[in-house]
Amino acid sequence: MTFGVSTYIVYLVISIALTIWVARTLHKNGRVFLVDVFHGNEGLADSVNHLLVVGFYLINLGYVSLALKLGYEINSAQEGIEALSVKIGMVLLVLGGMHFFNLFIFSRMRRRSNMRHNHTPPVSPDSFTPVQQEA
Repeated sequence: MTFGVSTYIVYLVISIALTIWVARTLHKNGRVFLVDVFHGNEGLADSVNHLLVVGFYLINLGYVSLALKLGYEINSAQEGIEALSVKIGMVLLVLGGMHFFNLFIFSRMRRRSNMRHNHTPPVSPDSFTPVQQEA
C-alpha cells in the first residue's frame, strides 16, 4: 500500500469518527435545549433534533468526500502526515463552524420562542368611542 492510499484511509477514518462524535454530542446535549425551546414538547424537540443531526451528517460527510482529493502525490511518511494535518484541520474547522452555526440558530429559536410566550395578552377595551358618520 502506498503512502497516498494510507493517507486517504487514515483521513477518512479520522474524519468520519470526528463527525460521528460531534454529531452524537450535539444530539445528546441539544435535546435538552430544544425541549426548552419547544416548551416541553418532547416529540417536536426530538424530531427537530434528529433532522438537525441528519443535516449535520450530510453537510460534514459531503465536505469530507469533496476534500478527499489531495491534488499531489505523497512520497514519504512525512508528506503523508503533513497532508493529514491539513485535511483533518479543515474538517475540524468545518465541524467547529457547523457547531457555532447550530448554536446561533438555537439561540435565535430560543429568543423567538421566549418573545412569543412572554408577552402578556392584549387588554380588552374598557370603553367605546362612537364614530360619527357623514351624511
